[in-house]
Amino acid sequence: MTLKTELKRLGLLVEDVHLGPGHQTLLVLCNDGLLDGGMSVALDLKPDELIGPLCERIGGRARSLKVLDARDDPEPELLVDAGDGEEAWPVRDPRDLVDRCNDAFRSDPEARVVAVLGEWEDMLQLWCVPRGALPSLLRAPFFEAENRSRLSALLPRASRGPG
Repeated sequence: MTLKTELKRLGLLVEDVHLGPGHQTLLVLCNDGLLDGGMSVALDLKPDELIGPLCERIGGRARSLKVLDARDDPEPELLVDAGDGEEAWPVRDPRDLVDRCNDAFRSDPEARVVAVLGEWEDMLQLWCVPRGALPSLLRAPFFEAENRSRLSALLPRASRGPG
């Protein structure tokens, strides 16, 4: 099955998209705005600048997350309330924030999970994937997310793919 066919089957492409010959990887598709839930972020974007747009794409309970404070000293951290009271999230960069969000909303069936696809065109490519599509993606040979093992750990054991 081709990349385009599989992504269409899973409903993960932006509607009515035409994929050209250069659209052979998830990195390129994400960078070009063709993945539903995909986002390209500057490599030097601070977690406190990313958390709002990221939580909006994650959906579910993430949309009600409140950032109470952003601190840089002594270590970078966000003080947040995800509905269970105030928590400190040590987050140095967008990848740390993705891990924190995936952990915080792991039990929310409405929340998407965030895959770190990697860097392309001097941007970090993130993809907020519907939880129901994750088992199929983890079995797909084209899904080479940097945080693949962490994503796999978010699923019940019976749903996990190889890797």
